[in-house]
Amino acid sequence: MRGTKMKPGLSGHPSLVDVAPMARQSALKLWLSRLEGPQTMGRGRGFWTGFALVVLAAAAYPQFADGWTVGNTAYFLVWTFMALGLSVIWGYAGALSFGQTAFFGLAGYAYGVLTINFGAAYGFTLIALVLSVGVAALLALVLGYFMFYGRVTGVFIGIVTLAVTLVFQAFMAQTAGPEWAIGKARLNGFNGMSGMPPLTIPWPGGEIMLYADVALYYVLLGLVVLVYLGLRMLLNAPFGNVLVAIRENPDRAEMLGYEVRRYQLLAFILGGALAGLSGVLYTAWGQYITPSSMSITAAALPVIWVAFGGRKDITATLIGTLIVIAVYQSLTIYGSQYAIVVMGTVLVLTVLFAPEGIVLSAAKRVSRLFGKGRGK
Repeated sequence: MRGTKMKPGLSGHPSLVDVAPMARQSALKLWLSRLEGPQTMGRGRGFWTGFALVVLAAAAYPQFADGWTVGNTAYFLVWTFMALGLSVIWGYAGALSFGQTAFFGLAGYAYGVLTINFGAAYGFTLIALVLSVGVAALLALVLGYFMFYGRVTGVFIGIVTLAVTLVFQAFMAQTAGPEWAIGKARLNGFNGMSGMPPLTIPWPGGEIMLYADVALYYVLLGLVVLVYLGLRMLLNAPFGNVLVAIRENPDRAEMLGYEVRRYQLLAFILGGALAGLSGVLYTAWGQYITPSSMSITAAALPVIWVAFGGRKDITATLIGTLIVIAVYQSLTIYGSQYAIVVMGTVLVLTVLFAPEGIVLSAAKRVSRLFGKGRGK
């Protein structure tokens, strides 16, 4: 092109060695530019300054709290991946799913079976984490394929996923006999599986065991930040735009040439994998997993978290999830039955008065107020 200079190679043509780094830099800039976009809330220097301050405060938090409190906070972070996955499935792809806890439980049990049989040496727990998340993604692939390509839509997606979750829970609850074992790993029925090792990171001078303490907290905090930023880039890419188009009008998206079922299936697999990641991290955090983690109450809780925050935005989902989990755990001190009643009330009030989500609605209102202030 006129006015463009390219360094020639030995043959007189532009060198591939020179072009490749430029292409990588261009691709990196493109993906970084997608940290902001129409499908995610927050942009500009003010938002990213606030984001950095929140992350720094979270990183400094263990220096001002005891080990038990930090480990308990790590428990909150464990659940955020499941909520973000549901936001992708429900908020962006428009398919309400009660199957997150099925993926959660399957991955947790898979991690237990693998690590009890093969141990934790040489960082095998990290391999078990990847394999277990892969098992959850595989279940999401199979279930999602039969649902979406079987033309299951609307409320029936919720019914099918809830049925699968409850069947899985009922099956695991009756595996109490000694015959229900996979190698050395006993399933133990309703009492659940225990005795699996925590996550272990190989390190010079000895392996680091990530119990429910400061080290695990920092690992989880780093994972939350990475997953959150990765989802922002993905959802502001063409993939996310198509998901939103499908959510708003699937018939129109199909008329425009998009394979609606394929995109829904991909979103379902991504959401299932993130729920599986929560399941593995929960199992490694507490070193146990029980069928009750897949009960009807457990299946409903992620829906409440995401509805409260705002299912159509992952930032609102993340904030709302942490708020609701903190409130829920505080209420369980006075009795779990009261906590469930309060959670149900929160869901009803959210649906009636802020169907877009409490956090998302509040953020939009604040944004409008600041916008008016700048316009004066």
